[in-house]
Amino acid sequence: MPKKIQSVEPNVADMVNNWLKSYDLNYKLEQESLNTEIDKALNNYFSKNGGAGGNRPDVKILLKDKYNNFYPILIEYKGYKDKLVKLNQNNEVDNTTSKNQPNFKNIKSYAVNGAVHYANALLHYTSYTDIIAIGVTGYKNDINELIYSIGVYYVSKSNLGVGQKIDDYNDLSFLKKDNFDTFIKKIKNLSLSSEELNRLKEKREQEISTSLMKLNNDIFQNEKGLGENDRVYLVAASIIATLGIPGKVKPLEKDDLKSSTEIGDTDGDIIIRKITAFLKEKHLPKEKQDLIIRTLQNTLTTDNINKPVNGESQLKRVFNKIVEDLGIYYKIGLTTDFTGKLFNEMYNWLGFSQDKLNDVVLTPSYVATLLVKLARVNKDSYVWDFATGSGGLLVAAMNEMLNDAKEKIKSPDEYLKKSVEIKANQLLGLEILQSVYMLAILNMILMGDGCSNILNKNSLEDFNGKYGFGNTNDDFPANAFVLNPPYSADGNGMNFVKKALSMMNKGYAAIIIQNSAGSGKAIEYNKAILKHNTLLASIKMPIDLFIGKSSVQTYIYVFRVGEAHQKDDIVKFIDFSNDGYARTNRKKASCNLKNTDHAKERYQEIVDLVRFGKSKLYYLNEDDYYEGFIDPENGADWNQSTPIDIKPTFSDFKKQSAIILHGKYLLF
Repeated sequence: MPKKIQSVEPNVADMVNNWLKSYDLNYKLEQESLNTEIDKALNNYFSKNGGAGGNRPDVKILLKDKYNNFYPILIEYKGYKDKLVKLNQNNEVDNTTSKNQPNFKNIKSYAVNGAVHYANALLHYTSYTDIIAIGVTGYKNDINELIYSIGVYYVSKSNLGVGQKIDDYNDLSFLKKDNFDTFIKKIKNLSLSSEELNRLKEKREQEISTSLMKLNNDIFQNEKGLGENDRVYLVAASIIATLGIPGKVKPLEKDDLKSSTEIGDTDGDIIIRKITAFLKEKHLPKEKQDLIIRTLQNTLTTDNINKPVNGESQLKRVFNKIVEDLGIYYKIGLTTDFTGKLFNEMYNWLGFSQDKLNDVVLTPSYVATLLVKLARVNKDSYVWDFATGSGGLLVAAMNEMLNDAKEKIKSPDEYLKKSVEIKANQLLGLEILQSVYMLAILNMILMGDGCSNILNKNSLEDFNGKYGFGNTNDDFPANAFVLNPPYSADGNGMNFVKKALSMMNKGYAAIIIQNSAGSGKAIEYNKAILKHNTLLASIKMPIDLFIGKSSVQTYIYVFRVGEAHQKDDIVKFIDFSNDGYARTNRKKASCNLKNTDHAKERYQEIVDLVRFGKSKLYYLNEDDYYEGFIDPENGADWNQSTPIDIKPTFSDFKKQSAIILHGKYLLF
């Protein structure tokens, strides 16, 4: 029987702790307190074994750079060979399973993985956004020498909490006061390639879907008496209350809710006060603040949800679940349609009162990005959406505008000024359903506070084309229109398109809509639209694009605004049935969307084909792309495909001749 290897963790701990002592650092050991905020975060976050709380790094330090920025340092020791770090195939700290669940085996067994886990607790529950995670392990060699190895990783909002290796080190003297600023400078120079960052975002987005499914199922199964709208409002309220504003509004914590029945001090009252302070400091228009508070108040202040049972109100219990399951994802600043994912998950379980009409089918984020690119959105665009939903199309537009600004504006001060302008004045959305409207507000707050001109109005009847807040006498100068309309509306939703384009003078529009809108269900709307706008492209999308929500065939139509369509204008007809993604609709699947055939490249190819033409064909073939014409007075000929050539070729003639010569009968 092989001899069991003895852990040398006490030796590793003794060695490193002596280093820290020699560096004159005020370090705290496992059982000691560093500060209340960090202690609470470690206690509240799920443990390395998957249980509730009780995380205890071997060493905790809080250091400050020359600019008075604080950096928590979390150190984890192990005492075995090859237990420093476990990486995945992309060379990232492997703390997540293939099913997007925490990989507790790795978190528990490897020093760096454990330290990164602790760092994520701080991202989730504290105001610290830059954390140093250090793992140290070792073993004794044949002559009883301690052989050790060190892993030093940077865990932050910028790398979505996954962590980046900083460098190789033989000791921890980079933590000494004289060396720390140089070390921080090295951290600030770390960067992820766009490919790496996109991969991490995709990974985090898959985790979001898993967490949302878990949360929604939990609330659906265990929290009785909450209607569909109540769930939406509780999630929105809980998230806004926990965001906080540094130095001005402290994020609401679980311990702040006391389940009191005292008038004016119930859990609902406390959350409302926190949201009121947050919205005020965000300088949202007063009318918008009042509308948000009024909407949320109806749910948050009801007696049943605030009544304590066994010392805890239902509101506090649901608040805790929301923060625990979702906190890290909205705090690390993912630029994704977070509430769109939330919305889809909620209505997968519950159904929506108008869902049978396909009126609540939200656009997948990659399709939203496609629409934005087809509408040629850039930093100077003014983008509007007449059926905003959760705000996903406007989130995609805002991201595209900010990316373009970052690429073209080299002055940090000018970029900051432009980004504020984009968020405050260059986006406008309208949503008539109040619960969905609240999600759009939440989404734009989470994505950078572009919610000023998200309006709770009927875009067809109550909107006059002007800014909703601020410059209310000024027309919104829209030059980009994106839309996924309710398909039960007149003309499958082409009534929204006609209204929006009639209020624009120039620019581009991209809409995704049911195919029948272009083949007979919207003839009069289409003819009217073409009197002032040019149809540039008609793109057939995959039939399973909205799998699980709708099975309708959809098309994307792209327009140039302000120029009447002429009968000789070329229209690009593209069959994008194979977009490179494979989709499933399994509730327990870790990922229902898989890139199986260069999906990202194919989506970019669509943008290039519409803009530049046939020369951009690469992944698609000539049968998928056809340049043809429509009759502006028809209105039902927008869904064309490549004509089949039935003219006989010379080789066909040769084959028939062979039959005639060698056969026993003639063909006529």
